[in-house]
Amino acid sequence: MIEYYPYIVYAAIAFLIGFGLAYWARGKIISKKIKDVHNEVLQIREEAKRKYDSLLKEADLEIKDKLFRMKSEFDAETKETRKELKNREQRLLQKEEAIDKKIEQLDQRERDIARKEKEFTKKENKILQDERKYKELIDEQRKQLEKISGLTSEQAKDLLIRSMENEARYEGAKLVKRIENETKEIADKRAKKIMATAIQRYAADFVAERTVSVVQLPNDEMKGRIIGREGRNIRALEAATGIDLIIDDTPEAVILSGFNPVRREIARISLTRLIADGRIHPARIEDVVKKVTQEVDQSIKEAGEQAAFDLGIHGIHSKLIKYIGQLKFRTSYAQNVLQHSVEVGFLTGIMAAELGLNSKLARRIGLLHDLGKAVDHEVEGPHAIIGSKLAKKFGESPSITHAIAAHHEDVPPESVYALLVQAADSLSGARPGARKEILENYIKRLEELENIANSFKGVSNSYAIQAGREIRVIVESDRVSDDESVLLSRDIVKKIEESLTFPGQIKVTVIRETRAVAYANK
Repeated sequence: MIEYYPYIVYAAIAFLIGFGLAYWARGKIISKKIKDVHNEVLQIREEAKRKYDSLLKEADLEIKDKLFRMKSEFDAETKETRKELKNREQRLLQKEEAIDKKIEQLDQRERDIARKEKEFTKKENKILQDERKYKELIDEQRKQLEKISGLTSEQAKDLLIRSMENEARYEGAKLVKRIENETKEIADKRAKKIMATAIQRYAADFVAERTVSVVQLPNDEMKGRIIGREGRNIRALEAATGIDLIIDDTPEAVILSGFNPVRREIARISLTRLIADGRIHPARIEDVVKKVTQEVDQSIKEAGEQAAFDLGIHGIHSKLIKYIGQLKFRTSYAQNVLQHSVEVGFLTGIMAAELGLNSKLARRIGLLHDLGKAVDHEVEGPHAIIGSKLAKKFGESPSITHAIAAHHEDVPPESVYALLVQAADSLSGARPGARKEILENYIKRLEELENIANSFKGVSNSYAIQAGREIRVIVESDRVSDDESVLLSRDIVKKIEESLTFPGQIKVTVIRETRAVAYANK
C-alpha cells in the first residue's frame, strides 16, 4: 500500500490536472459558443435592422406614393368641381341676365299697356260722346219724318213689313206654281219608273228563289266552252240534269232554270266543278253529274236524318227521311222549308207538352206536315194532301196522316194535333223575319216611314227607297239650316225607332239645297 502511495498521489494530481484542464477547455468551448452566439445575435440584429430600415423605407415610399396619388386625384376632382362650379356660375349669370331682360320687357309692356289703356279710355269716351250725339240726331230725324209723314216709327215699320211680305208672297206663289207644274211632270215619269223597277225586282226575287239558280263564270269566254261545238256540251248537261241552261247577255253568269230544286242544285254544283276543272265535254259532264248526284243524295239523306235527330224522332221510313232531306232545297216565301218543318216540330211539341199531350207524336207531325212540298212539282194537288198520302204509303199512323192533310184545312181538322200543327205552322211563318212581307204590309211600312219624316217642321218631302231600308228627306233651305239638318236626321231616327218595328237598319238622309233662280221677262 505504501509502495503504491506515490502512484496514487500522482494519479490524483493527474486527475485533478486533467479535470482542471477539462474544465478550462469546457469553459473555453462554452465561451467560444457564447461568443459565436453573441456574434450571430449581432448579425441577426443587424440583418433585422437592415430589413427594418428597408421595410420602413418601402413603407415610407408607398405612403408617399399613395399620398401623391390621393393628392393628384384630389387635385383633379377639385379642378373638375371648380370647373363645374364655374360653368354653373356662368349659367346662373346668363339666367340672371335673361331674367333681367324679361323684367325689362315686362316693364316696357306694362308701360305700353298703361299708355294704350289711356288711349282706349280717351277713344271710348269719344265714342260715347259720338254715340250720344248720333242718337240725338237720329231722334231728331225720326221726329222730323213723323211730322212729314204723319206716321209713328212703329206704324212705318209695320207698313214696310206688310209691303215686303205681300211682295214676297206674290213672288213665292208664282214660283211655287211653276215648280208644282214642273214637279208633277217629273213626278209622273219617276213614279212610273219606280213602280216598274219595283215590280221587276219583286218578280225577279220571287222567281229566282223558286225556279232559278245563277252560276258565276270567271269570264265570258267560258260561255262558249259550256255550249261546246254545235251545242253538244249544253245538250249533254241539260240531258244529264233535266235542267234548262239559259246563256244570254248577262255578264259572267249562266242561269239554271227548273222546277225541281234537287235537280237544279245538282246542275249548279256540277257546272261549278266543270268550270273549276276546265275539262268540259259530254263524257266528263256525265261523269261529274253522276258523282254530284250521289253526293247530293247523301247530303239529302244526312239532312233528313239530322232533322229527325234534332227533334228526337225515331223509326221514320228511309224513303220519308229522303223526302224530308229534299226540303233543304225548297223555299216558301224565302223561308227554307226544312228549317220551317223543324221549327214547326219544336213548336208543336212544346204546345203539346203544355197541354199534357204526347209531345213526341206532336213533333213527328210537325216535321212531316210539309212533306208534300218535296214532290208537289211532280204530283198534282195540294201539298198537304200529297204529304198525307206519302206518309200513309210509308206506314205512318192515321192520326199523323190526318193532321198533315188538315194543317191547311184541305180536310176538316178532327184532332187536337191537327189544330196544334196549324197553330205552329202559322207561328213559324208569321214570326218577324221568317217570310217576305205581303205587299199591303210592305206599302204600309213605307207610308209610315214617309209620314214620320213629313211630320217634322221644315220638311218639304220625303221618299222611302231601297225597299224601306233608306229614307231621303228634303227640307226647305230657308227654314232648316245645315246645323239643324243634322239634328233633324237624329230626331227622325229616334221617332222611327220608337214608332216602327223593322228588320235590320234604316238609313235617314236629310237633303238641304239652296237654289238661286231668276228669270228675265219682257
